[in-house]
Amino acid sequence: MAHQSALIAEDIEAYLEAHQNKSLLRFITCGSVDDGKSTLIGRLLYDSKMIFEDQMAALEADSKRVGTQGGAIDFALLVDGLAAEREQGITIDVAYRFFSTDKRKFIVADTPGHEQYTRNMVTGASTADAAVILIDARKGVLTQTRRHSYLVSLLGIRNVVLAVNKMDLVDWDQAVFDAIVADYRAFADRIGLSVFTPIPISGLGGDNMAVRSQHTPWFDGPILMDWLESVEVEDSLQAQPFRMPVQWVNRPNLDFRGFSGQLASGVVKPGDRVKVLPSGRESRVSRIVTLPGDLDQAVAGQSVTITLTDEVDVSRGDVLVAADSPCAVAGQFEATLVWMDDEPLPPGRSYLLKIGARLVGASVTEIKHRVNVNTLEHTAAKRLELNEIAHVNLSLDQAIPFEAYADNRDLGGFILIDRISNRTVGAGLLNFALRRADNIHWQHTDVSKTSRAALKSQRGRVVWLTGLSGAGKSTIANLVEKRLHALGRHTYLLDGDNVRHGLNKDLGFTEEDRVENIRRVAEVAKLMVDAGLIVLTAFISPYRAERRLAREILNEGEFVEVFVDTPLAVAESRDVKGLYKKARSGQLKNFTGIDSPYEAPEAAELVIDTTKVDPVVAAERIVEWLEGQEISYEI
Repeated sequence: MAHQSALIAEDIEAYLEAHQNKSLLRFITCGSVDDGKSTLIGRLLYDSKMIFEDQMAALEADSKRVGTQGGAIDFALLVDGLAAEREQGITIDVAYRFFSTDKRKFIVADTPGHEQYTRNMVTGASTADAAVILIDARKGVLTQTRRHSYLVSLLGIRNVVLAVNKMDLVDWDQAVFDAIVADYRAFADRIGLSVFTPIPISGLGGDNMAVRSQHTPWFDGPILMDWLESVEVEDSLQAQPFRMPVQWVNRPNLDFRGFSGQLASGVVKPGDRVKVLPSGRESRVSRIVTLPGDLDQAVAGQSVTITLTDEVDVSRGDVLVAADSPCAVAGQFEATLVWMDDEPLPPGRSYLLKIGARLVGASVTEIKHRVNVNTLEHTAAKRLELNEIAHVNLSLDQAIPFEAYADNRDLGGFILIDRISNRTVGAGLLNFALRRADNIHWQHTDVSKTSRAALKSQRGRVVWLTGLSGAGKSTIANLVEKRLHALGRHTYLLDGDNVRHGLNKDLGFTEEDRVENIRRVAEVAKLMVDAGLIVLTAFISPYRAERRLAREILNEGEFVEVFVDTPLAVAESRDVKGLYKKARSGQLKNFTGIDSPYEAPEAAELVIDTTKVDPVVAAERIVEWLEGQEISYEI
């Protein structure tokens, strides 16, 4: 929808040309619950004449039916479109609205104030150039005000308005306004938002929004619309070196192969020498292709297709960079992470990390400290809960091209994705690569995994037995190893209890320690498979994510999951170690099956029902299955 200007009727072509050449400002509204964010945006739409007659009629009807202003126009209803939002009078999802004035075009994101929807606020802020932080004049600076302000600073937004709303409800008292601004400034200085513009407003009445209010003769600063129209958005991306993440390998026919994407920074021209990261291959730009025709140059923010003079390997997720000033490539980072999932983050668990168009495996190896958004204090943490913010160390399963988020949002911002549900569980900013990543390299060895396996006349495997305590995993694994040993196989048994006497003696039974326990065992098992051994493991390993990690670090076919399926009642009736009795009495916390979950395998290679077969028969079935999978190595 375009601004309803008088020029439309007078000269439509002149209007369209002027509208096309207007600058665009992306901004967010944020703050605590009921600070008036949706009302403010609705009022901006109304004052900029962005509401058609039928919309106005619908708004008036909705205001009488579900509004919160006693039948008067409720401008928040223009933005709160979800039924749940209208019923509760709150914003849940991020609502994007477009409007324009004679001077500028705007995209505004109305973000939720509730703490549980902080993840949505981060989404809205990730592309914003400016932020309008609202404060209810009756309530002052609240925890969520600080949280949103901290995130605004964290995400690099430096154009900020502090809109002290509902000033009409405090009789336009300048002392109230000044006290709120002073309180906010004390916090803002500590988070790097020392420059902000405070404005006293009434979103409902429109005071100091598009028209200066007669109620604030003591205020001589800019009104909100003037600030939005005049704020200068620093565009330094064009001055930075050329970077373009490849979104798509464009090959419509045999005669054309181009690489499509949006320039994250810099300028590129035909003939420029470029490098493909992470591979490091070099070539020159042949053409810059767009639908209207080829360009003489492309600049940051433009979406183009680039062709190269050489047939180099370029894939989706690669980054084209200036050859004489490439960005860094690394696989371990210090990062700032906002945790967005109801399930807490335990270090060591494997996730997918998406940065630009590249998707890689990743895990948080260490939570360095958690940030208290009220005091900015750094506190120790073993896990992250919903909406918590922390500085962490990240380890990826492959190196990626990157730049610090402070320098380039596109190459420094990422999200974490749960491997099973595909839901976004975290968002973060890369700060810098860890130096140890530069100091550690793979050392070539002449004796290979294939050579070791051939010497033993067998193929290395991991046979991973999982199930409840008391299911019979250790008994069955021991019988399997005895049988394989009798057949002349080279084996090793890693048992859960035995490993905790040495390698994992420092770990307890919290979720975080269980994750780390399995991670270490998986890495040891991988080394043993590399040595050509058939490795048997007997661990409860209650979480699918960790068993999947163990599977993924091995080659295809090297991981065999055996679910020793025993009902809880049966396992508890055996209780050889007396652990269930302790757990039931409260002496043993976080015990699987009692007060800690067990996630049964969904697609195990073998399922052993111990209510139907005894351990000897179970072991024979596993050995028969392995022999049927050709574990012998033919030289």
